[in-house]
Amino acid sequence: MSTTALAKTDVSLKTNETSSNGAVAETPMPVLFKSSFKSAPQWIFDNVYNQDTPSRQTTCAQSLQNSQDDSFRKSFLPNIRLFLHKDSINMSEWNRLSHYNNPFGFMEYNYSDVMNAVKLIPKPKEPLLVPKPGSDGCVRCAVVGASGILNGSRMGTEIDSHDYVFRMNGAVITGYEEDVGEKTSVYVHTAHSITASMKFFKIYGYTSVPKDEGIIHVLIPEGLCDFTWLQALIRGERVTTGRHKNTVPRTFYAGRYNVSRFYVLHQDFLRYVRDRFLLSPHLNESHWALVRPTNGAFTLFLALHTCDTVNAYGFITEDYEKYPNYYVEKSVKTPVTMYINHDYILEMKTWQKLHQSKIIKLYQRTDSETEAGQPKSP
Repeated sequence: MSTTALAKTDVSLKTNETSSNGAVAETPMPVLFKSSFKSAPQWIFDNVYNQDTPSRQTTCAQSLQNSQDDSFRKSFLPNIRLFLHKDSINMSEWNRLSHYNNPFGFMEYNYSDVMNAVKLIPKPKEPLLVPKPGSDGCVRCAVVGASGILNGSRMGTEIDSHDYVFRMNGAVITGYEEDVGEKTSVYVHTAHSITASMKFFKIYGYTSVPKDEGIIHVLIPEGLCDFTWLQALIRGERVTTGRHKNTVPRTFYAGRYNVSRFYVLHQDFLRYVRDRFLLSPHLNESHWALVRPTNGAFTLFLALHTCDTVNAYGFITEDYEKYPNYYVEKSVKTPVTMYINHDYILEMKTWQKLHQSKIIKLYQRTDSETEAGQPKSP
């Protein structure tokens, strides 16, 4: 990945000023702007991550933590800080993270705009998931995406048989239970995805996010609007500025919002996923600041850090052109849309590699399954 002259320098993470009593107080660094960089900048501290979370202890013999795959072991950080909270960022951390664009850091953000929301986030309960009572100690998870490969798959019962089921974005369930199951344990979203999905998938009968009792909500802080959303959500108020102005966030959680079961992904975790597993060559291009893994990718890696075994359903596979864009498309097959901000081919190859290395089990269709489940042309 190419760098600029500014990025190559040893930039100090601390900006100090002297107070009236002579003490030195650290202050926010000057704001960096994306427009200053022709490609994603590199810094000498790129390999620095907040790793203050104790490694998740497990007695599961089949745990992916026990994998002997060299590539995975080299990249995987079992104690990476997963969640952002009020005690997880001091001024030094703010200044370090201010070198990275959203959602990987706070580039272009003002300190108060972000920290007013962050200071409201209580320290989360960890680990996120625990073995079910009476089990063998293994935490078995399914992660369900929206890919058309699930159309006609009849994987619903298998999906629901897992201890925990992760879903994200427009998780349409009603009417599709046979293919995608109906249980949701963890729902991952951004402020944009939770609001836009209600509009986009309305024609498929989508009227609410999953509303299982005890459901865990996880927010990906994609942009500044996610922090304004978060602040209003925790306070039970309307959003007062930005894209979601006058929206009442709590109305989008089907009455299941609970601050003790609401988590926010840490910027270091998001950057770690990108840099160690999904580092796209598109970060060298002029639109570098738009490039990031999909919400599904972040969800899958969250599962890899909180579960012992992970089965992935509804993720892009090598034969993606055989299937509609979304599993909800029963009568019309639209092609998979490749948006410029995601590297879908890189993700496809990564899921295949993780599958071949037995880190995950990726659901893939046989020819007979594909023929049976293929939607008919109108």
